[in-house]
Amino acid sequence: MTARAGVVVVGGGQAGHSVVSALRGAGHDGPVTVLADERHLPYQRPPLSKKAHTDPDGIQVALVPESFYRERDIELRLGDRVAALDTAAQAVVTESGTRVPYDHLVLATGARNRALPVPGADVPGVHALRSLDDAVAIGKALGTAGNVVVVGGGFIGLELAQVAAAVGAQVTVVELAGRLLSRAVSPQLQEHLRQRHERGGVRILTGTAVRAIEGTGRVERVVTDREVLTADLVVYGIGAAPRDELAREAGLAVDDGVIVDEQLCSITDARISAVGDCARHPHPHAAGLVRLESVQNATDQGTLVGRRIAGSPAPYRSLPWFWSDQGAVKLQIAGLRTDTDEVLVVPGDSPERLAAYSFRAGRLVAVETLNWPAEHLAARRLLERTAPVFRSDLTGSTLGALARARRSVEVRT
Repeated sequence: MTARAGVVVVGGGQAGHSVVSALRGAGHDGPVTVLADERHLPYQRPPLSKKAHTDPDGIQVALVPESFYRERDIELRLGDRVAALDTAAQAVVTESGTRVPYDHLVLATGARNRALPVPGADVPGVHALRSLDDAVAIGKALGTAGNVVVVGGGFIGLELAQVAAAVGAQVTVVELAGRLLSRAVSPQLQEHLRQRHERGGVRILTGTAVRAIEGTGRVERVVTDREVLTADLVVYGIGAAPRDELAREAGLAVDDGVIVDEQLCSITDARISAVGDCARHPHPHAAGLVRLESVQNATDQGTLVGRRIAGSPAPYRSLPWFWSDQGAVKLQIAGLRTDTDEVLVVPGDSPERLAAYSFRAGRLVAVETLNWPAEHLAARRLLERTAPVFRSDLTGSTLGALARARRSVEVRT
């Protein structure tokens, strides 16, 4: 018997889960199938780099129990990797040879880690972090590691550095760029963040290249262009690339992600959508197309596409926001900044709280905060509104105070 065509989602992460949740929540009653590479139930990825893999109670990161899918008549196929898309016949083909027809296809394939391009990167004791299985392996290794080298000073690297330091390891972060988080955080805030990591005992080497990883049977040393570092565990996170090869091989428009329109439909085939880390899309907070890697983006895009397929179309305009828990430091970002924006650093009401406001032509476009959740939430409220915030509005004031003042005016009027 031939399966009925319906909505097929390729990818079992946050974005794919949000699609099917929104579909059923909006009343869509047609067939829905999720094809997931991994054999685990769809799970949260952010905890993997923060603390879950050292939790003595084990890793509990499933988004929902298996019953969620069963009760909503969602067919969840775990460990069923898609090998190709047959767009002419509107079907996906799995590695087992199964053909799954679709009326609408959603690509939620996520991203993959960039490989560490040095000799010895495959020596035992060298790990990347992307999956739940990766997190389990790193957690076991941290139990005995004395010297940990983290290659990459981005979100994942800094989060893992703090996890390793918390279990008593000597930790060194090696970053090729001249500063930490060079793509995500302003130079002004980065320096404060670096100081906090160093005060916590993490050694940081920026502007430093890894030349090789060495060891007899297991990692022992990391050779950099500055010095040789002792290591019995190496974890690297040097960026991610979108998993867009299925789309490319099927003839869809691809350029660092599947190119989609403002409703997240492929510009090549309107029967196909892309969401999350694999989608490159227009956004009112960006100049040109952008690809965003965040839980907020994956969740909001999945929800939008699920509702659109169910009959409620809308453009994607959610404000981008991000967070990173790095030991005792909570970094939160709202909006999208560029290297040419003007940055104003504002202290909070305690030494641990700090904010950096980014202005473009005098208008607030992004806010970064350290250990200041209230200011982050105020930034999101203000940036989501149509009324702009200008630097002149903030003379001697925080965003929290400005948000309260504007809300008071709205209530009176």
